[in-house]
Amino acid sequence: MSEPHQSPISPGRSWYEDTCGERPRYPALDGSTRADVLIVGGGFTGLSAALHLARAGVDVVLCEAAWLGDGASGRNGGQFGTGQRLWPEEMEDRYGLDRARRLFAMAEDAKAGLRETMLREGIEADFRPGQISLAHKPRYVDEFRRHADAMAERFGYLNLRFMDRAETAERLGSPVYHAGLRDAGTGHLHPMKLVIGLGRAARRAGARLFEDTPIEALTRGPGGLWQARTARGTVSAARVLLATNAHGGRLEPASAAHVMPIRSFIAATEPLAEPARVLPGEEAADDSRFVVRYFRKSADGRLLFGGREAYTSASGDVAGQIGRQVASIWPHLADVRFTHAWGGSVAVTMPRMPYVAQPEPGLDVIAGFSGHGVMMTHWTGRLYAEGVTGSGETLDDLRGLEVPAFPGGTWLRAPLLFLAMTWYALRDRL
Repeated sequence: MSEPHQSPISPGRSWYEDTCGERPRYPALDGSTRADVLIVGGGFTGLSAALHLARAGVDVVLCEAAWLGDGASGRNGGQFGTGQRLWPEEMEDRYGLDRARRLFAMAEDAKAGLRETMLREGIEADFRPGQISLAHKPRYVDEFRRHADAMAERFGYLNLRFMDRAETAERLGSPVYHAGLRDAGTGHLHPMKLVIGLGRAARRAGARLFEDTPIEALTRGPGGLWQARTARGTVSAARVLLATNAHGGRLEPASAAHVMPIRSFIAATEPLAEPARVLPGEEAADDSRFVVRYFRKSADGRLLFGGREAYTSASGDVAGQIGRQVASIWPHLADVRFTHAWGGSVAVTMPRMPYVAQPEPGLDVIAGFSGHGVMMTHWTGRLYAEGVTGSGETLDDLRGLEVPAFPGGTWLRAPLLFLAMTWYALRDRL
């Protein structure tokens, strides 16, 4: 019997990997080949683009350095969310009301589009409805109330409503938060099952998927074709999509300056003895901390809790640190046993909006979803495919966003991010 697979790019074995059923394998590239489009990266963005390109008859090759979903796509919190990473009124302040409404409508299309794809392709990913957001300080209560009003009045979203402290405590199973928002128009799912379903669907549609195939160099070749060199062959293509998110390295240095990887960690408890005492309505949850805590229950009654980020390579005692956060919300879980603890690299940008760019003709980059990627990755992959085929909408509203590079250059970006994030984490605690 073979050993369980451990992602070479993400620490810890996840509960998702142990509950996803059969995980299909795809071959490594062996020899050189040509395609209309090469996709680098086998997460949600790349798989969605491959699926929709192949469905449109485009010859597409996807190369993944590890296994499909070994990065954040197969290991994240599984929460859909509503809108972009920024609240619509924040986008309104930055971009004006008309553009904010378009960006919000895009995110609603993303939500519906992912559900449509799951239904069409027969992907069962344990979707369950409901999301609550929690105010961890009294000063956020009025902001939460205003947000619910703005969503209804200026953006036409009627699924979100404000909860006072008593209702928040009832829906959470704990009195520690000061207020909340309940969103009945979104939900949460099993991300690795979604990865597996998208991979199978893309393969059925005709996409050629290769695992264990890292791209070592990307250059322009004869006739203007892109040449992607691997250890066992070269892929030539007229167009390339870099969908590596936090794992792009130096493959395209100009884009790498705009996207910063940080690590986020999750732990899973054993099945709870009294699951109804925690999130009795089965919603997912997140809170207002800058270093956000996000959590939900699994289908078998475990608590999946993410709440620790790291800005260096060290991971430390993940379960112990998350256990203390869990006990601060639900003291009766102070002695609960954790069966899994894992992490992954999330790509963030300075404004927390996606980085969508074309650094050179025929070379596109989609990355930087800043922890809000379950549905937006799928939709941007689909919009990329429709842009290639000329069959639908485009990514123009995202391409036009101002996403500046992180300050500090190659050597100082990471230390400066560490200092900034440490400061914000300290503010969360004080």
